[in-house]
Amino acid sequence: MPELPDVTVYVECLARRVVGRRLSAARIASPFLLRTFDPPLHAAHGKRVLGIERLGKRIVMEMDESMFLVFHLMIAGRFRWRESGVKVPAKIGLAALDFDNGSLVMTEAGAKKRASLHVLRGRRALAEHDPGGLETLDATAAAFAARLREQNRTLKRALTSPQLFSGIGNAYSDEILWHARLSPLTWTSRLSDAEVATLYASTRTTLNHWTETLREEVGDGFPDKVTAFRAGMAVHGRFSEPCPRCGDPVQRIRYASREVNYCATCQTKGQVFADRVLSQLLKKDWPRTVEQWEQIRGKNRDAH
Repeated sequence: MPELPDVTVYVECLARRVVGRRLSAARIASPFLLRTFDPPLHAAHGKRVLGIERLGKRIVMEMDESMFLVFHLMIAGRFRWRESGVKVPAKIGLAALDFDNGSLVMTEAGAKKRASLHVLRGRRALAEHDPGGLETLDATAAAFAARLREQNRTLKRALTSPQLFSGIGNAYSDEILWHARLSPLTWTSRLSDAEVATLYASTRTTLNHWTETLREEVGDGFPDKVTAFRAGMAVHGRFSEPCPRCGDPVQRIRYASREVNYCATCQTKGQVFADRVLSQLLKKDWPRTVEQWEQIRGKNRDAH
């Protein structure tokens, strides 16, 4: 799912292309995309785009007469900027918004259609789509600490809760916690003031770093390669690869459709947490430390 750095760059690239221009037509290719009926989407035809903004992980297009188009890309939704009037892709295409200088095409890979478009009128209606998460890049250290301690959750769950923090998901929460040297399974109530301050600094550093990195990659173009797995990430998507800080293998916990990536040496004092799937298979043989993991890896290498 595109997170704060990705969505920020989307917003900036879209603003350069469509702010001040009129929407000539909106073509819906998937019946699952549009989630509202009043006002109708065609009411936005001919209206001028006043601004593009981020609302959590959502992208908001403000139009004339206080109309808003709210896009939520979810996991597999993406934007493409193409020539005006381009055909919507047959299998993955959701919609196309036509302007005189190009078309914004929305796609979604996979069979599950989760991406959405809401057509709203008025700021009050828009506010109902705001999950309420704290904007960490604008927040003070005290505000961050207060929000973190509102609920007693694991750090991974706290950072990825849209009601607590805005725009942080699975990928960047892994990177933030690695940067802060904190365990993803530590309860927020057990953090010291110093650890909370470290987490605040790491959150801002990580999000700012990746936002700037993505800006530099895109330049004057458009972000066509938005992904949760990027070269240069420390732990996310790097299971069993060496930690860039200590060299020990990155560990992983998988649950449902999500996963947690972390370095046991840097973040959990050497403790390896049980992966629900693998631990059910290995049971008592599940390795609990980095040393035990290295022994298994060594045996596997010798066997080959």
